[in-house]
Amino acid sequence: MFRKLKDFSAVDQEIEFFFAGEPLRGYAGMSLAAALLANGRSSWRKHPLSGEARGPVCLMGVCFECLVEVEGTGSVLACLTPLRPGMSVRPHSPPTLAAPPA
Repeated sequence: MFRKLKDFSAVDQEIEFFFAGEPLRGYAGMSLAAALLANGRSSWRKHPLSGEARGPVCLMGVCFECLVEVEGTGSVLACLTPLRPGMSVRPHSPPTLAAPPA
């Protein structure tokens, strides 16, 4: 579904960042969402009702499916967040909601 349009490795500096404590690599100038996708991470939060894995859809800040926690700040849009060296990212963890009664 997603593919790189630009070969960042030819022009940009490679940097390290961390996702759930795991070191990953990306390139300066990428969005956090693009860096996660380039590292094979296609989902990084769970739907609060169903528990279904969720990941980026629009990549322009409209859908809110790419939410992550960045350095202790929750509910950050990964698609609009520039990748920074040493950035510490965790999956978004909203409170679990009970399904409405039928």
